[in-house]
Amino acid sequence: QLYRDARECLTLLSQRLGSQKFFFGDSPASLDAFVFSRLAPLLKAKLPNGKLQQHLKSLQNLCNYCTSILSLYFPWDGGEMRPPASPCADGGEAEEDPHKRRNQLLSVLVGLVAMLGYAFLSGIVSIQRGGTGPTGRQPIALVEEEEEE
Repeated sequence: QLYRDARECLTLLSQRLGSQKFFFGDSPASLDAFVFSRLAPLLKAKLPNGKLQQHLKSLQNLCNYCTSILSLYFPWDGGEMRPPASPCADGGEAEEDPHKRRNQLLSVLVGLVAMLGYAFLSGIVSIQRGGTGPTGRQPIALVEEEEEE
């Protein structure tokens, strides 16, 4: 029932938008901000059940609406206004970040170093020197004898 209602809502939004750039003409209104804030995550996120996402991707005008707002208000390279890859196109997974695995590994390593650093600096983990040697025996202390004059 919930999916059916959500699909109906998306379809009604698509019909209301029609071929306009924004819901109330050529300039955005608060409704556009609200609708975009709900549609963009649904369109961009990887979801365990993609039925609703697939329905949204089938509504081309809503996909173009989200892509247009993303490129207009969220430019990717400083001042360069190149639009992001369209999430509505088939094969959305084909244009993944080529360095995704490397970036994931680096973020895990940075997180691990940060946690270990915190553990050492806060005293949760400490390294003590001395005690028994690697063979389990007490180390021999070298005592210098004072020379008599």
